[in-house]
Amino acid sequence: DIRFPEYRQAFDDIFSDRSLATLRRFPAPSDLLQLTPEQIVQIWGEYMARPGGVRGKNKAMELQSLARHSVGDTTALEEDKWELRHLIEEYERIYRIIDEANEMIEKILPEIPCSDLVRSVGASVPATAAILAFGGDLRKLSHGNQLLRKAGLNLAERSSGKYKGQIKLSKRGNSLLRKHLYFTVFHLLSFNEAFQAMHAHNTEVKRMTKMQSMMKLIGKLARMLVAMAREGQTFSMDKAQISLAA
Repeated sequence: DIRFPEYRQAFDDIFSDRSLATLRRFPAPSDLLQLTPEQIVQIWGEYMARPGGVRGKNKAMELQSLARHSVGDTTALEEDKWELRHLIEEYERIYRIIDEANEMIEKILPEIPCSDLVRSVGASVPATAAILAFGGDLRKLSHGNQLLRKAGLNLAERSSGKYKGQIKLSKRGNSLLRKHLYFTVFHLLSFNEAFQAMHAHNTEVKRMTKMQSMMKLIGKLARMLVAMAREGQTFSMDKAQISLAA
């Protein structure tokens, strides 16, 4: 934002392979202007399997055009280049750790009861791990509301403060479980037809806000997961549509 404020016009995702390679090798607009588009593409090839083609050359030319008219600050530029290089190295190091952790979780998950059931809904590997780690053995729960209570997503009356007497989410459960239930529903709304239909019904017919609908669907998901675990059945779109309609 300070050294190359026009940069985001070229990259929507600054963490893409091409963007990270650019930040590592051409962190300042002046660095881009010292090379030809072909040389930029060639250097990208050190970090990418397919850096070139028309798309690659056009991107290099776009960056150079932005660099040529950049209004970025050039004071103490070398010091900021040094800092940026180490920030990128730290980002890549943490990213590798996350990848390794996800691989370990994916290997362990099949050994955990109900993991296949949770995954069948469409939950990600980290979400499945969090739901089972903090929700416990779902087969031992008698109702989905117990899972919601563990996540702090049950309703409770505020006893003090600004909202005294009002009914709010208790948030007295595990925040990671709460987070992953939310993001699982958010993810399901991108491809699961049953959840999409229910969300549309909530917002268009029942006039709920999108957040109110999300919270309602989290409750539906929790009850569905517990029912699936108790019955030992994987996710079924037909049953889900009947359940969600009810």
